[in-house]
Amino acid sequence: MRKKIGISGNLLFDTGGMFPGYARAYVNDDYVDAVIMAGGTPVILPVNKDADVIDEQLTGIDALILSGWYDVNPQLYGEEPHVLLGDVCDRRDCFDAIVIQRAMEKRLPILGICRGIQILNVVFGGTLYQDCSEAEGSYIKHNQEHIPNRVSHSVHIVPDTELSYIMGDKTTVNSFHHMAVREVAPGFRVSAVAPDGIIEGIESTNDNFVLAVQWHPEMLHRKNSEMLALFQLLVAKAEK
Repeated sequence: MRKKIGISGNLLFDTGGMFPGYARAYVNDDYVDAVIMAGGTPVILPVNKDADVIDEQLTGIDALILSGWYDVNPQLYGEEPHVLLGDVCDRRDCFDAIVIQRAMEKRLPILGICRGIQILNVVFGGTLYQDCSEAEGSYIKHNQEHIPNRVSHSVHIVPDTELSYIMGDKTTVNSFHHMAVREVAPGFRVSAVAPDGIIEGIESTNDNFVLAVQWHPEMLHRKNSEMLALFQLLVAKAEK
C-alpha cells in the first residue's frame, strides 16, 4: 500500500471578482504530482486553528510536506516588520506551528520547502532574515520570478548530510524567496549553502527525519532526478 504524504495547505484570497477577500484552500499541483511520482499518495491538509482537528489530520498520514508561500511573521521571532517584508498570513503561521509540533510528537518524517524551511526554523527557536539584503555579503538574485522549472544558481551541499547522499557536493536550484534562515534553531544543522552564504538547507540532528530546503524541488521533479529523489527519500522514510 502506498504511504500517505500530507501536504500542508495554503490560503488564497480573491483580489477581485464577486467575492473580494474570499479565502480558498489550495496547494500548487506540483506538490501533488511530485508525491505521486515518488510513490506516495498525496493528502492535502487544509489550514485551520483547531488542534484536535490537526491531530486527526496527522493521524491519517505517514509523512509531512510543509509547503511554501507567505512570509513568516517576524513578530514570531521577536522582530518588527522590515520595509521589504512581503505578505504574511497569521492563520497559516498558527496552523503550521501546530502541525509541526504535533508531527514531531508523532515522529512523522518531514520535508520543508521554501517557507517550510523558514517556519520550521522559527518554530524551533531560530530566526530569519526578513530580506536577503540584510545578510552581509549576499549578492545572488534569490528570486527568479516567473519561470518555475528553470534553475538559476548553485548550492554547495555539506558532506555527510541527508542531502549529500542524494545530491553529492553541489547542485543547481530554482529560487523564489527573499527571506532566509539567519540563526539556525537548536537541534538543526546546515546542510546546504548558496555561494553568497545564504542558508539553503537544514536538517534535524536527532533521530527523527526532518529535512528542509529553500528552493522548490516540486517545480523541478519532472526533469530532475535529484529533485524527485527528495520526495522519494521522504516516502522511503515514511515506510520505516
